[in-house]
Amino acid sequence: MVKKRLIPCLDVRDGRTVKGIQFEGLRDAGDPVALAARYALEGADELVFLDITATNQRRKPLTELVRDVARVLDIPFTVGGGIGTVADVEALLLSGADKVSINSAALARPEFIADLARRFGSQCIVVAVDARLVENEWQVMTRAGTQPTGRQAVEWCRMAADLGAGELLLTSMSHDGTKSGFALELTRAVSDAVYVPVIASGGAGQPSDFTAVFQAGGADAALAASIFHFNETALPALKQYLHEAGIAVRL
Repeated sequence: MVKKRLIPCLDVRDGRTVKGIQFEGLRDAGDPVALAARYALEGADELVFLDITATNQRRKPLTELVRDVARVLDIPFTVGGGIGTVADVEALLLSGADKVSINSAALARPEFIADLARRFGSQCIVVAVDARLVENEWQVMTRAGTQPTGRQAVEWCRMAADLGAGELLLTSMSHDGTKSGFALELTRAVSDAVYVPVIASGGAGQPSDFTAVFQAGGADAALAASIFHFNETALPALKQYLHEAGIAVRL
């Protein structure tokens, strides 16, 4: 049986891990290297590192910090933020990333997904999708969630998978940081529409939210930040909870 994955996320700004609500009101959450080491020790299945200001600042990702984080990890490591060229991907993989997460560049030029999949393999390419509920329709946002694209979320996810994305990182901006639970209907709609793994993100607040997103939402993995960073839920305890609920996880 394929096991469900728990993935802490490091949103990084100016070299520090931060966390907000619906992409706003960011507060400091600690040193990314120390947090990465802690999560690896606690049994995280993977780690995601997102340089959240790289795209809007029109700069390259923080490869030196990525290298420092990679040194303390023995689990799969995904890096995103500011990736716009093949050279960017090469630099991050050489710095220790196992996968890269692309978002704005893929929306601007969808063929970029196919280019990267051909060069590096689909297993390295994660397409991040930031979706906001607007008038009862899930719309895709770009540039760190600041600009609407006019694309419908499920259709864009299907296109990204068809172009070669190996995984989808699906974030509900409407739920992000609220601790009100994941966007189950959106997650289920995307999971049913694509044949690649879906990582659900946005809204985790308590252990039962993870059970719901795996069972009702059909997610293959769940990503969270606040509840891990601020010691509200410990990874080992969460995995034990899921195991006892009948969810296949790596203990």
